[in-house]
Amino acid sequence: MALGFGVDVGGSGIKGAPVDLDRGALAQERVRLVTPQPATPDAVVDAVAQVLDQAQAPPGAFGLTLPAVVTSGTARTAANIDPSWVGTDVAALVRERTGRQAVVVNDADAAGLAEVRYGAARGVQGTVLVLTLGTGIGSALVRDGRLVPNTELGHLELDGHDAETRASDAARKREDLDWEQWAGRVQTYLRHVDGLLWPDLVVLGGGVSKKTEKWLHLIDVRPELRTAELLNDAGIVGAALLAAEGSPPAG
Repeated sequence: MALGFGVDVGGSGIKGAPVDLDRGALAQERVRLVTPQPATPDAVVDAVAQVLDQAQAPPGAFGLTLPAVVTSGTARTAANIDPSWVGTDVAALVRERTGRQAVVVNDADAAGLAEVRYGAARGVQGTVLVLTLGTGIGSALVRDGRLVPNTELGHLELDGHDAETRASDAARKREDLDWEQWAGRVQTYLRHVDGLLWPDLVVLGGGVSKKTEKWLHLIDVRPELRTAELLNDAGIVGAALLAAEGSPPAG
């Protein structure tokens, strides 16, 4: 069994576990710590070190997701974490604190790649778009199995607004939309993205993917739609996979 290790940093929790890279599944129960507040780089990296210790992570590189655009190991944005992350060389900070090499990646990109390698999009060639509909809209674009990083498609303009402020699950709850109203917005968003990218498959994830019987049948778009399969483990699995491959995605 080929093993990797992934840590997934979110706004509320930091989760890590060894990953069976043959199956794309956690090899043991994950360790979870509450994300420190404020979620500054030093505080979060200290928590990451605790996760590595508690999970008895094997030596060597591990994968680390962040809710941020990441290029060459440096965070360029910050979502649901402290603004001081912007411009932080995360890979260097982790190496200094833990003595380990971290492959740092956007959280949606890690989850999307996991769905392509092991989940709902396994075996699909061409262009796959993985979208997470939650607090915002996360996106991962994969072409013939290769990740195109940091797409940030949740921030496309939709009806004069940032798309995730209209079509995310948080928008549905905030505006008290019924499922049909919200599905109409998601459909408009998907048609817009389809017109730009022409994906062969769209995988829909996030917490709302557990309720697809309420809304998925209301959406009429050109590409095939599938529900994400790896759920809360996708970020850990994708991070471990990228670390095992030896380098972060280009970008």
